[in-house]
Amino acid sequence: MTERLEQAIAQLKTLPTEKQDAIATLILEELEEDQQWDKSFARSPDLLATLAAEAMAE
Repeated sequence: MTERLEQAIAQLKTLPTEKQDAIATLILEELEEDQQWDKSFARSPDLLATLAAEAMAE
C-alpha cells in the first residue's frame, strides 16, 4: 500500500460510519467500472484501433 493511500485511509477512519460507507461505495464502484473498461478493451483491441484511426482521419 502506498503512503498516500495509507494517509487517505487514516483520515477515513476518523469519519462517521455513514461517511466511511459512502466513500467505500464510491471507491468500489470506481474500481468495478475500471475493471469493466479493461475487460471491454481486452475483448476488442481491433475495434479500439479502428475507432482511433477513424478519429484521426476526421
